[in-house]
Amino acid sequence: MDNGSSRSRRAAATALALVLPLGALAACGGGSGTSAEQGSGTGTITVWAHQGQASEATALQNAVKSFNASQQKVKVKLTLIPDADYTKTITATDASKLPDVMEFDGPTMANFVYNEKLAPIDTYVSIKTMANATDAIKAQGEFDGKHYGLGMYDSGLGIYGDKKLLDAAGITYPTGVDDAWTAAEFTAAVKKLAARDSDGKSLDLQEANGYASEWGTYGFAPIVWSAGGSLLEDGKAEGALDTPAVTSALKTFQSWKKHIDPNTDGNAFPKGRVALSWVGHWMYPTYSKALGEDLVVLPLPDFGSGTKTGQGSWAWGIGAGTKNGKAAGAFLDALLNDTNVTAMTQANGAPPATRSALAKSTLYKQGGPLRLFADQLAKPCGDSGADRSCVAVTRPITAGYPKVTAEFSQALSEVYGGADPESALSEAARAIDQDFSDNDGYRLQ
Repeated sequence: MDNGSSRSRRAAATALALVLPLGALAACGGGSGTSAEQGSGTGTITVWAHQGQASEATALQNAVKSFNASQQKVKVKLTLIPDADYTKTITATDASKLPDVMEFDGPTMANFVYNEKLAPIDTYVSIKTMANATDAIKAQGEFDGKHYGLGMYDSGLGIYGDKKLLDAAGITYPTGVDDAWTAAEFTAAVKKLAARDSDGKSLDLQEANGYASEWGTYGFAPIVWSAGGSLLEDGKAEGALDTPAVTSALKTFQSWKKHIDPNTDGNAFPKGRVALSWVGHWMYPTYSKALGEDLVVLPLPDFGSGTKTGQGSWAWGIGAGTKNGKAAGAFLDALLNDTNVTAMTQANGAPPATRSALAKSTLYKQGGPLRLFADQLAKPCGDSGADRSCVAVTRPITAGYPKVTAEFSQALSEVYGGADPESALSEAARAIDQDFSDNDGYRLQ
């Protein structure tokens, strides 16, 4: 693997929080209590964040310095914790020892609420801050009718296409969300492109990231949602994950394997070995540099219930044991202003998660090269994805998410390896439901 490939993979992992060990989350709570106090709104507050890309860390450090210099009432003490240790650190720390403000990976939120580690932020952040958050990022941060997190940025999936290769093959491709390829049209395009390719490979699915991982769930749960299914519905996977439509969709996914470039060097798409790459917003810098005007950004294929994408990323919340919620809220208000959100999203290339920063973003504004991602996020589904009218689906908001993602991604990996989709999905659904049964449905008390 070359260094450029390593860098782009690290960027991808950071942007999506795919590297965090969700399976390490404890599941022994059940409370929704919090001992958070309003406090005086003055003094020093502690803040924990993950150690992301260097550019992200710099943007965050600058935001803290700016906040500390802008007023005399509140001082922020920032601690950066390495990616690989971050979720484990929060999980292992008693609620009373957690910081006033902490960052967390979106899918871990419900588990932290369940284990009484996060306080609702509704009474601490300003009405203006909450109103400026995009609907999609608010959907990720809401649990049991309360908001526990807001993000500086979001995420999205699409298919990057090489216009030169598509045109040469005479393939018509979508122009936006409303005319996404059907699964059959996408499959036909993959085959037609492969027939013109010397090694018969025309598609990149980021196989090198591994599918029995968070990439498997984030990257390919949209197939389930687009087929009208769900990873979890009303706390159950059986009858939602293992439907005939989802089984059929994963058979289609399995059929692409012979045309997929394993992409172990990260260069399958930039070097023109394949014409299509199924990945997220974070590859845009690399891909646009390589292809220039020949880069097109397309929605994922429609398996019957409309095109779908994953969404969600890192978010910010308030520790359940804070004695200074007012000061914590003041810092979050500042952190989520246009200056800081713009600096952070310029550092990592992600879609801004505030309305005002998104509207001004060079990449994501109307007419921008990544407008597709903004259009997708403007149609949020929450964590129920079967409705044709919405596009961006939040991963299941449940304290049992670690089990859901572990079982689904394992099933996906097995299907890719040749296993029968019906059996793999049924087994995953049974395992998820057994776990939820053993844990009283992960209900809050």
